[in-house]
Amino acid sequence: MSEKRVITAEDLHRMHWVNDPVVSQQSGAIAYVSKTVSDKHDGYRSHIRLMDADGRRDIPFTAGEQDAAPAWSPNGSHIAFLRKHEDARQVWIIPADGGEARVITNVEHGVSAFKWSPDGESLLLKAETADGEELELENEKADQPKMPEEKTIDRIKFKADGGGLWNGRRSHLFLWDLSTEHCTQLTSGTFDVFSFTWSTDGQEIAYTAKISSDDYQNPDLKLTSDLFIVDREGKSTRQVTDGKLSIDSITYTPDGNSILMLADNLSHGFATLTRIYLIPTHGGSYRALYDDIDVQLGHSCVSDMRSGAGTAPLFSQDGRYVYVQLSRNGGVHIGRFALDGSEHHVEVSGDREIYQFALTQDENIVFAAADPLQPGDLFTYNRTSSEENRLTRCNEELWAELELSEPEVFTFETSDGWPIQGWMMKPANFKEGSKVPAILEIHGGPQVMYGHTFMHEFQLLAAAGYAVFYTNPRGGHGYGQVHVNTVRGDYGGRDYQDLMEAVDYVLKTYTYVDETRLGVTGGSYGGFMTNWIVGHTDRFKAAVTQRSISNWISFYGVSDIGYYFTEDQIWGNPWDDLEKLWKHSPIAYVKDIHTPLLILHGEQDLRCPIEQGEQLFVALKRLGKKTQFVRFPAADHNLSRAGHPHLRVRRLSHIVRWFEEHIEK
Repeated sequence: MSEKRVITAEDLHRMHWVNDPVVSQQSGAIAYVSKTVSDKHDGYRSHIRLMDADGRRDIPFTAGEQDAAPAWSPNGSHIAFLRKHEDARQVWIIPADGGEARVITNVEHGVSAFKWSPDGESLLLKAETADGEELELENEKADQPKMPEEKTIDRIKFKADGGGLWNGRRSHLFLWDLSTEHCTQLTSGTFDVFSFTWSTDGQEIAYTAKISSDDYQNPDLKLTSDLFIVDREGKSTRQVTDGKLSIDSITYTPDGNSILMLADNLSHGFATLTRIYLIPTHGGSYRALYDDIDVQLGHSCVSDMRSGAGTAPLFSQDGRYVYVQLSRNGGVHIGRFALDGSEHHVEVSGDREIYQFALTQDENIVFAAADPLQPGDLFTYNRTSSEENRLTRCNEELWAELELSEPEVFTFETSDGWPIQGWMMKPANFKEGSKVPAILEIHGGPQVMYGHTFMHEFQLLAAAGYAVFYTNPRGGHGYGQVHVNTVRGDYGGRDYQDLMEAVDYVLKTYTYVDETRLGVTGGSYGGFMTNWIVGHTDRFKAAVTQRSISNWISFYGVSDIGYYFTEDQIWGNPWDDLEKLWKHSPIAYVKDIHTPLLILHGEQDLRCPIEQGEQLFVALKRLGKKTQFVRFPAADHNLSRAGHPHLRVRRLSHIVRWFEEHIEK
């Protein structure tokens, strides 16, 4: 057997990812998405695979280049899915016993999401249409103008990261009759539909949206959303909630009498913990379940293996319980909650990230999970026997070649007595008694968490000879309401102290780390904090800031979320609180930056626009500081986890290169 090797950036091209497991309630068969790197389209290929309930037979089931979002028909006879062609996705259907897939919809701008009706005779579609216009089908499409046209902007939310400038269209719901191919528009107006779900009997549809009212004329400024119910003909709509919740997932309870919502009341702004709410479908007040537990419900773990994760709540067969993901202490688990509020417990846990799950007819659990040594596979959990079975080993061949660094979990107490969790990774081929350089990694958000999951970037740095340590300082999820709310209004304060005290702890505890050879890097909020750190201490020999914030004053007007995120997180705006925004801006301390700083930024990043990197780079160069600016074409804020594979590899290579150039080995 050949000797194992360390991981490389180029190994990304050989990785496989599994997503979106769904289970047939008739046969128990599992459909899921397998994703790999490809030279076509946006650099990835995804197709649907079909697996027997016991995992023994696992076969390719669709042959498209970009197939996703499989959904079993209610009777289990077909699987519907989204297939991307050019720039649009349409719904396709394939028989569950095999055969040719056929396209069902022909919507001009494509379908972004869909759900089977309970009777299996219709599909509920979410698709874009211009305000005041009916849904256009591809065969009705008029010739597009050949000349470029100006864009007139009249709304504050005129762009979105990953989507670009607003196209003038809104996301609405449509009912597609499978037998007649007739399409009925159910919602319309100057708002977007977000979450949506069928009622148990299929006669109504619930959805969430931000709609202006007499006392709140601009829905783009609303931080809350509301729940609405429309009949399946689209003739009657009623508002169910009172404008005080920010609603994420929604689903009808099995008896049809209530709607369950994962939502928060913004009592702590964007740092508010998500709760379970129930509201009667025919009127009445909503109530929060388990509002006394100090746990974030949903998926809050970051990884460079995927962009977006999570599964909507799923009910037990008897309708008495709901299964919901929860993020706690660096892990993402599956919890089981009684709807009467009487009991709850963690059903599936472990030091890992459970990023999606499904329930079988007999209420066993199929889930997709990653851990620090693998990027994701499918598993089953038998609730009766408590036995777990691994169904896939999608990276087995590649992983057999690699020697990976296994993170060691630690917890330390800060100077004010607060516990902080972290992880330490030794460099590859570590020799006892040696002194090694180390890199501090800082997560984005900040309302997310590092966790027990695989990080290609961290493994690559370990392979290059660096110890890597990362923590969850205050400001992130996973450790309760006080922990996550601490950073609001105090960016660069307690969070900075937590990180510096983490460095102190690592140097004291892991004596093989050389305090004279430290580096720091992070992205988004982690990029902000990297910028802040190098402006406030010289203890790091090199730094890499990624998709960062450098100036809150300009960020307010150039980011797709700047006009409300800045007010919620920094507690100010440029015209009333200029001094406060400048005080919390890393660029205000640019004269104090002596650490060589590499700036990485995507050209199409609209979350933390590239001008944030440009400002910092120009200031550093003007002051004669050591810096370099790398711009990635056609890359948005999700470059590190969902960008073109070639650019992801180049990004990783630049990070390692900069540290090797400026930190002595």
